[in-house]
Amino acid sequence: MNPGLRVNPIACEAHGLCIELLPELITADPWGYPIIAEGPVPRELIPLARRAAAACPTLALLLSHDRA
Repeated sequence: MNPGLRVNPIACEAHGLCIELLPELITADPWGYPIIAEGPVPRELIPLARRAAAACPTLALLLSHDRA
């Protein structure tokens, strides 16, 4: 099973870096906070998702196999 993306809304400060790095799966709400596409990350986008999660200044973007 491919990993999923989620955002910690408490830690997120809407820097928008994740939206720039992974526009295929992340869009912005009207206030600039990320909206993550539902479902697992497609296999071909996993490296980009890892990069976006690692680049988050507040570590609010999480890439995980745990979808609970």
